[in-house]
Amino acid sequence: MSPAHPPVRRPRTLPAVLALTVAVLTLLTGCSSAPEKAAAESSGTVAVGTPSPGGESGAGEPGAGEAVAPAKVDIPSLGISSSLMDLGLNEDGTVEVPPAEKGMTAGWYTGGAIPGEAGAAVIIGHNDTRFGKAVFHDLKKITKGTEITVTDDEGAAKRFTVKDTESVSKNSFPTEKVYGQTDTPVLRLITCDGDFDAEGHPVNNLIVYATPA
Repeated sequence: MSPAHPPVRRPRTLPAVLALTVAVLTLLTGCSSAPEKAAAESSGTVAVGTPSPGGESGAGEPGAGEAVAPAKVDIPSLGISSSLMDLGLNEDGTVEVPPAEKGMTAGWYTGGAIPGEAGAAVIIGHNDTRFGKAVFHDLKKITKGTEITVTDDEGAAKRFTVKDTESVSKNSFPTEKVYGQTDTPVLRLITCDGDFDAEGHPVNNLIVYATPA
């Protein structure tokens, strides 16, 4: 997995690609307990729900023209600024994550909406990896009303305001709430959170919910 080179364009007519289930199977390297391979690559993983093929994502309604995929996320009040790599699905249907060596780079889940388009846009980042502090290390400090800016490759900025946050067990990740289809633009940020299990992996996910400012 590596950052997207050149920027990815997708038509505003975003196809019905994925139906979201409530099963908690997706593992994100860097934040919670993981299979042996993932555990060997980082300090843990994050469970973020498993999309399955055959239905709609939160991708928005058909329209004219093209939308430009996001290139950068900024949270000025927390000192967070990162380019965005594209994250798709692994062969087992779980969501890809930024590789541990790219821990300071967040990723946009391409099966969801483009930020600013109708639907749920999801950005995922590590808290820590085996290389140390990662891009969303300070996301736990975010509060309601905080501004988040997502900029596309053409320089257009979409601004969002945090409406809520929650820390949830990775064993009960609210997949439909995070990825489910919405009629309006929404943004979700996800990282790891909570206490550590016996293997040293955080047991929770931190989810940030935001809407257009």
